[in-house]
Amino acid sequence: MATSSSQAKKATASGWIGSALEYYDFFIYAQAAALIFPQIFFPNTDPKMAIIASLATYGVGYLARPVGAFVLGHWGDTRGRKNVLLLCMFLMGISTMAVGLLPTYHDIGMLAPILLVLLRLVQGFAVAGEISGASSMIMEHAPFGRRGYYASFTLQGVQAGQVMAAAVFLPLAYFMPSEAFNEWGWRIPFLMSAFVLVAGFIIRREVHETPAFVQEESQHKVAKSPVSEAFRHSWKHMVLVMFMALMNVIPVVATIFGAAYAVQPAYGIGFDKSVYLWIPVVGNIVAVLVIPFVGNLSDKIGRRPTMIAGCLGSGLLAFGYLYAISIQNVPLAFGLSILMWGMVYQGYNAVFPSFFPELFQTRYRVSAMAIAQNIGTMLTAMLPALFAAVAPPGSDNIPVVIGSLAFIITCVCALAAYLAPETHRLAMDDLGDPDAKPMDKVQYDASRESSMRAVSH
Repeated sequence: MATSSSQAKKATASGWIGSALEYYDFFIYAQAAALIFPQIFFPNTDPKMAIIASLATYGVGYLARPVGAFVLGHWGDTRGRKNVLLLCMFLMGISTMAVGLLPTYHDIGMLAPILLVLLRLVQGFAVAGEISGASSMIMEHAPFGRRGYYASFTLQGVQAGQVMAAAVFLPLAYFMPSEAFNEWGWRIPFLMSAFVLVAGFIIRREVHETPAFVQEESQHKVAKSPVSEAFRHSWKHMVLVMFMALMNVIPVVATIFGAAYAVQPAYGIGFDKSVYLWIPVVGNIVAVLVIPFVGNLSDKIGRRPTMIAGCLGSGLLAFGYLYAISIQNVPLAFGLSILMWGMVYQGYNAVFPSFFPELFQTRYRVSAMAIAQNIGTMLTAMLPALFAAVAPPGSDNIPVVIGSLAFIITCVCALAAYLAPETHRLAMDDLGDPDAKPMDKVQYDASRESSMRAVSH
């Protein structure tokens, strides 16, 4: 038990740091696309077009995700979880450092934005395999009865990566003379990902391949085509995962549409921009603290109750949050965004890293989760544009219109969670089997207790 619990901890640390790196990289790009890229990568004849083009390169990262999910999911199911995670990390780390070394439009003309878009595509491709690979790896290493707790650290890494990104970018943008920042200062966060890449490589190298995958390999049961097996045997669960992944609507409402509504002069609310740089920072710090507790709770009471509560609760809070913006109440908007996104949303966010991979068999687990989840997430990347079209500046009842849309989407997510089978009391070998019987609750609680004692010794 000692070796397996130390491997579980190493796998968890590896998942955490990899997700932190990937999302640090993904998020600093988002910050730069809003703050600086319009001026240095896009011809500044028309500033409006420059902003649109810059933000479009951010969206391009989402378009590459389904492609990455197919390729990296296949790789993770045929070559192993450890291999795919090392591949994701190097693709992401190197493409991010390359952005930090890119010549600007001023230096090489149109080639600069073209190279920027290509690197963004590589980033989106790489991030598609990270969460499904890391979640599967941690979940397959975790002791029985503790899968929800351990797998939740994947998402804690994601939130921590976003905190690190803001912690690096905000002081530079604030304190550096703007000329120096525009000339070379913006490159620092991109080049700093080299440190995380080295740390991640050292940790990931130490983790063994998961027992579930090794067993498949030793019995020559590794799938030749995990993607086609996933669609053949588990398409219903993949559809449910795709619908549950639409919960990404909550971060969209909190930080993207909410920010535009509160800050853009056309909407006339007039919040200070700096408030909207702080909402994701504080929200993510709160999330980092909340996630392990929710993961542990899902081991106790089940995945579905926590998921359903997180979906419906954060959907309802979206109304209050948008209303607080509409009445120009900064403290209330700030508080409600933290409650909605930093806390209640974690009922979904902390649980899906164990729940999604548990719905599928080992043979095609990474492929099925990566494809279904990334299609769902890609659809939510279209939501900011849809929201702005449905509730443009000058329209009435924006909190009701957008709040209702967000709530309808979270209800669909809750329904998908309700229709999915409960997985927390299933043995590892029974995951993804429609006829599997869960362990008796008394027996489950006893074995969970013993695995908790074993890890604490």
